[in-house]
Amino acid sequence: MTKKNKMALDRRTVLATGAAALATPMLGRRANAQVSELTVADPGGPFTQGYRKAFYDPFAEETGIEIVSVARDAEPTAQFKSIVETGTYIWDVCTLTLSARLILENEDLLDPLNLDPALTGDMMPEAVHPNFLGIDVYSTVFGYNTEAVQKPPSNWAEYWDVENFPGRRALRKNPIDTLEQALMADGVAPEDLYPLDVDRAFAKLDEIKDDIAVWWTGGAQTSQLLQSGEVDMTSGWNARLQAAIDSGAPAKIVWNQGLYSIEGWGLPKGGPKGDAAREFVAFCSRPEQQALFTDDLSYGPTNLKAYDYIDAERAKVLTTAPENLAGMRIADEAWWEENRAEMTERFNIWLLT
Repeated sequence: MTKKNKMALDRRTVLATGAAALATPMLGRRANAQVSELTVADPGGPFTQGYRKAFYDPFAEETGIEIVSVARDAEPTAQFKSIVETGTYIWDVCTLTLSARLILENEDLLDPLNLDPALTGDMMPEAVHPNFLGIDVYSTVFGYNTEAVQKPPSNWAEYWDVENFPGRRALRKNPIDTLEQALMADGVAPEDLYPLDVDRAFAKLDEIKDDIAVWWTGGAQTSQLLQSGEVDMTSGWNARLQAAIDSGAPAKIVWNQGLYSIEGWGLPKGGPKGDAAREFVAFCSRPEQQALFTDDLSYGPTNLKAYDYIDAERAKVLTTAPENLAGMRIADEAWWEENRAEMTERFNIWLLT
């Protein structure tokens, strides 16, 4: 870039950010005047597409701060820790799950968001933390092939009942979610799951172990299982099961007794663009913005007022639609952080015996 062109670009950037600051007093003028770009880490793929439509481009248009998106690791806590400890801030904002948030909070690696409570009045309480703002909600549920299953199960007890609800079944090859499903199959109400009665869960898993055709290990596998007809019913993450349906699989999702969790934004502690990053996170709390990502992602918005802007037919496949959310509960990430290693070892041994 020539010096002349660079000067022109700098001048346009200053003019754009200045004009946006005057036009949008709710956003921090100081941050806008000093920052022209934020780097945001997301999971990539449809997330990037949905978030760009909902958040990245509209925020840039309103504030003059461009959003550069980069893909993060599937489990970003190690990257996050390295960024803070080395002071190499390759991200300004990053998507996190609730479990990742808890890990990072315990290591004091997150910046506070200082959100105005007025912005979060319509949001799910579980999505709002001093250092985290949940944006989308996903759930572990089950789906079934509508052509192969004439009598579909409606809850986990019926999923376990292979005689009265026949069909080839799949479950996750992981204690997370699977132990909870076993307990609900044994009659434990979702609100009474935690702390998990682990012995009871494994005893219930013993009953169905020989009837599981596939133990799946990744979300894409569940989509393929439904599409190919390899199994007639499978547990899975709602967006992956919906992807199979959208691709033509004759399938239906059962939301009852699902376990949901939340993904959202966190800021690395001490980041040099913290003020602008906080403005971006605040922008993402708006219901009209959250509604936009549901065109590309079949996850639910955390601001429930977003449903005022979402087509009624589309709302039916989203996690936080009132009729879907009513039969589910949030997973207890704190319990799993404390017990994950022990449960994983026990589950793996159980599979081999």
